[in-house]
Amino acid sequence: MPGGPAARHGDPDPSRPASRPPAAGPTHPAGGTPEVRSGGFEVRLENFSGPFDLLLGLIAKHRLDITEVSLATVTDEFIAYIRTLRDREGARALDEATGFLVVASTLLDLKAARLLPAGEVEDESDVALLEARDLLFARLLQYKAFKEAAGTLAARLAEEDRRFPRRVPLEPAFAALLPELIWSTGAGEFAALAARVLAPGPAAPTEVGLAHLHAPPVSVREQAAVLAGLLRGGGEHSFRALCAGAGSPMVVVARFLALLEMFRDRAVAFDQAAPLGELVVRWTAEERGWTPDAVHEEYGAGYDAGPGSEGPEGKDRVSEEEQ
Repeated sequence: MPGGPAARHGDPDPSRPASRPPAAGPTHPAGGTPEVRSGGFEVRLENFSGPFDLLLGLIAKHRLDITEVSLATVTDEFIAYIRTLRDREGARALDEATGFLVVASTLLDLKAARLLPAGEVEDESDVALLEARDLLFARLLQYKAFKEAAGTLAARLAEEDRRFPRRVPLEPAFAALLPELIWSTGAGEFAALAARVLAPGPAAPTEVGLAHLHAPPVSVREQAAVLAGLLRGGGEHSFRALCAGAGSPMVVVARFLALLEMFRDRAVAFDQAAPLGELVVRWTAEERGWTPDAVHEEYGAGYDAGPGSEGPEGKDRVSEEEQ
């Protein structure tokens, strides 16, 4: 089946163990005895002549049609190669034969699939056969990848095998180049260093200051008294003008909270010409029925409130809404 699922598999299945690569040697000439060489098993066909690994690579890359490869001829040549190898190296022949059987079965299955007519696959058994064929093709690619990796490792081992570490000390001529150690510290200086190191450190502080952690508290009630002094003079004042003399952001927040409380008590009214526009505040306590005594009791009297005032001095009153 050309172009079937087997042609789309490019990565080896990691769950499958890699097959042992068949070593190879050249084929024997006609009527002669095969000769074993270190180059590996070679194939001589009508349309291909070269190493067996190259044949597998061409088939995997679809540069050589599997139907044009005579597997019977390849098998006969490999059997002759194994016989010669067995006489010379014995146990290695079994490993070579095992690896060749795995690869040969893959090639045989691929060739059978290419020779059979292509058609729609409906039977589950046919699907299973296709999956098995794809798996075999993946194992062929896996064999090729492991073969290349093994060759790289073998080359590195052969290269590093000729390197040895230096296990002798420096030669006297080079050892004499090291500077002579001059020790000028006496026993008294060592004692002084030891006393300095072992001396107790500074005592731990008994009190830890918190002034650097938090801003001083600001009384919302006192800021309400400041705002009352500013607003009772009449007219309208913007919130920006009421906070013009604030010394810190905490004072601005306290004055805003104070205005909300005064608005809740109907002592002031807010006007805003547009959404997110300037907030204008005006005093409405007397209009809402507040008496002077009530205003005095709630917000105090006699505060010399001005644009720069943050509250009465000398007062130690902090409301429950301290910030």
